[in-house]
Amino acid sequence: MTEGRELRRSLSWVQGAAMTAGAVLGGGILVLPALTAEEAGPASLLSWMLMSLLVLPIALTMGRLASAVPDSGGVVSFARRAFGDRAAYLLGWTMLGSIPIGVPVMALTGAHYVGSLFSLSHTGTTVLAGALILCALLLNARGIELAGWVQVVVIVIIALMLMIAAGGAAPLVERESFEPFLPHGWASVGLAAVTIFFCFCGWEMIVPLAEEFRNPSRDIPLSLMTAALLIIVLYLSIAAVTVGTGSYGGTGGLAPLSLLMEKAFGSAAGAVTGALALFITFSSVHTNIAGFSRMIYAQAREGELPGWLAKLHPAHRSPIAALYGCGAVFGGVLLYYGTAEPSLAWLVKWPSAIFIFSYIVVMAAALRLLPAKSGGRVWAGLSLVLCLAIYAFSGWAAGFPLVLAAAGALFAFLRRKPASMKSAAGAERSSAPGKSPR
Repeated sequence: MTEGRELRRSLSWVQGAAMTAGAVLGGGILVLPALTAEEAGPASLLSWMLMSLLVLPIALTMGRLASAVPDSGGVVSFARRAFGDRAAYLLGWTMLGSIPIGVPVMALTGAHYVGSLFSLSHTGTTVLAGALILCALLLNARGIELAGWVQVVVIVIIALMLMIAAGGAAPLVERESFEPFLPHGWASVGLAAVTIFFCFCGWEMIVPLAEEFRNPSRDIPLSLMTAALLIIVLYLSIAAVTVGTGSYGGTGGLAPLSLLMEKAFGSAAGAVTGALALFITFSSVHTNIAGFSRMIYAQAREGELPGWLAKLHPAHRSPIAALYGCGAVFGGVLLYYGTAEPSLAWLVKWPSAIFIFSYIVVMAAALRLLPAKSGGRVWAGLSLVLCLAIYAFSGWAAGFPLVLAAAGALFAFLRRKPASMKSAAGAERSSAPGKSPR
C-alpha cells in the first residue's frame, strides 16, 4: 500500500456494530412482519425464528473471514485469497453491478414509505431519496469516525422507537390472534422464510471497513455478533406484536406498522412512523455507501478500476474519489427513476440476487480459507447450503450476477486483445529481415 493511500484506523467495535446494524436493519422491518403474517398467518413467527437462527452462521463466518483477511476489498478480497485474481475480478464486476441500483432502491423504499404517509408526489419522493443519499455521502466524506458515531446515535434512536412501539402494543396482544396458527399450511412458512431472508442481508457491507478498525481481529467479529443479536431481538419483537395485535391484512401493505405505532403513540403515530422510516433508511444507505466506496477504492488500488478512484481526502482519509463517483451514478439512477417511473419492485430483485450470489462465493471461500480443525468450516458449509437454496428461489434475477460476470470477462478480454496485438506487431517488426531493433 503506497503512502497517501492508507485509510485511517479509527473504528471501535461499538461503531462497527452500529454500522452493521444499519446495513442489515433496512426498510424490511417497516413492511415484512405484516406481509409475512398475511402470507403464513401466526405461523410466520416460526419463519422469523428459523431465519434468525440460520443467519447467525453467516454473520459468524463473515466475522472470521474479515479477521483473517482485513482488507477494504471485502468479499472481493476473500475471493482473491481463496480462488485467485480472476475470480476476484469477476466477483468485483458483479458487486459493482449492484451499486448503481442497490443504494437508490434503499433510499426510494424509505422515501416511498414516508410519501405514502404524507401524500408526497412521485417527484417529491424521488427528491427525498436524493436528499438521504446526499447526506450519507457528505457524512462519509468527513471520515469514518464521525460517520460511525452518527450511526451509533441513529441506531439507538431506531432501537428505542421500535422497542417502545412493541412494548406499547404488547398489552393489546390477544390469544385469539394466534388462532388458527397455521391457516395456509407448512408451505407458506417456507415461502415466508425466503422473503424474510432478505431482511438479514447486509453483513458483507461491514467487511470493506476492515482496514479502518482499530483492532480488526477482535472488533469485527464482536461488531457482527452484537449487531446480529440486536437485529434478531428487534425483528422478533415487532413480528410478535404485529401478529398478536392483528395489525396486518387488508390495510394496503404499507399501513400495518402505522397501525402498530398508533397503539403505542396514539395520534402522533403518523409522524413517529415517518421519522422511524427516515432513520432506518438513512442508516441503511449510510453504511452501504461506506462499504461500497471502500470496495471501489480497494479495486482501484489493485489496478482493476481507474487509479483516480483510489484517491483519499487529504485530511479525513476517506475515499473521496470513490464517493464522488458513487454520487454521480446514484444521481443518474434517481434521474431515470424520477422521469421514467419504472417499477421499484422490479429494481429490488437485481441487487438482492447479487448479494445472495456474493454470499455463495464468500461461504465457498471460507471452506478454503478457515482452519480445517475449527468450527468455522462447519458454519460456512451450513451457510453455503442455505444461500444456494435461497438463490434457487430468485427466479430470473438469478441470472443477473452471471450476466455481469460475463460482461466483466468480455471487458477484460477486449482490454487485453489490443495490448497483445500491439505486442505481437512490435515483435514482428523487430524480427523482420533487414531491420534491427533500435
